[in-house]
Amino acid sequence: MSENALPAAKSVRSERIAARTRGENWKKPPRRIETSECITCDSCLRGCPEEFGAIFDRGLDVIIIPELCSGCPACVLECPVDCIYVDEDWDPTDPGLWSHIDLTAGTS
Repeated sequence: MSENALPAAKSVRSERIAARTRGENWKKPPRRIETSECITCDSCLRGCPEEFGAIFDRGLDVIIIPELCSGCPACVLECPVDCIYVDEDWDPTDPGLWSHIDLTAGTS
């Protein structure tokens, strides 16, 4: 991604956070992390493209925010234990978690 595209990508991510919705043109379902299989290595978090920033470390769990996840395989390719799956039946993110996401929206 070029340096000129980076601010635009962050702006679009911020818009998705404010609206709490997925990208309208995203055809793939979001991903989910099976916490019982996850070793909390954060490889997926580091591998998630910055323009999505869909993965968060929540204490003992690493989670994917479905509204921010485009469904790309970047995190899957980084996971050493293959605990990331397609989430066809995803649920909206809990309002309490959005408060944490709002606080980190300006950071990468």
